[in-house]
Amino acid sequence: MEYATCIYHYQKKLSILIPDPTSIKSTYEELVQKDTNIPFPFWAKLWPSSLALTAFLQDQPKWVANKKVLEIGAGIGLPSFSISGIVSEVLISDYAKDAVELITKNINVLKLNNARAMMLDWNQFPDNICADTILLSDINYAPDQFEPLLKLLKRFLNEKSTLILATPQRIMAAPFVEQIQSYVKETYIQSIIENEQSIDITLLVLKS
Repeated sequence: MEYATCIYHYQKKLSILIPDPTSIKSTYEELVQKDTNIPFPFWAKLWPSSLALTAFLQDQPKWVANKKVLEIGAGIGLPSFSISGIVSEVLISDYAKDAVELITKNINVLKLNNARAMMLDWNQFPDNICADTILLSDINYAPDQFEPLLKLLKRFLNEKSTLILATPQRIMAAPFVEQIQSYVKETYIQSIIENEQSIDITLLVLKS
């Protein structure tokens, strides 16, 4: 897969590698001819929720400054990379091997010594991983995953972690948000422009 350099600029300039869209399409088409069960690499795009979470953390660094941070289902991991200069350490995780390989590449590109990448699946999450702040963007998209994901989030809440969830306002995402509503302490709306359209992303801060 080929990569392009993405220069993200909100409050500061950040250059990371992202997959080239043309390369993603051609690579996926080749793979799916051999195995029709190959999942599309949704992780390989900067989604509006990831951009919204990144902007939110730049506006409100208090949630992550000098803290141990974990991003789950990170994909490219932009939110984590954007705060790497102010956190004590950050673990950037995804269940997709290719995503973790790219995260590792970008850790090396940025020469970070307080960040690491790990392949983690929220269905089989290790008990020994903990963090002060947990980052999640657009993870509540598949109803069949709501139960294991909710179980994991409650575990972190019981451990007194602060959770920050960025979610698009999709109908299918609403039932999950309803189940965590009792933990929501603060709510924000961040507007992101994609393809010349404004998309509202909800940011939820959860605490026990």
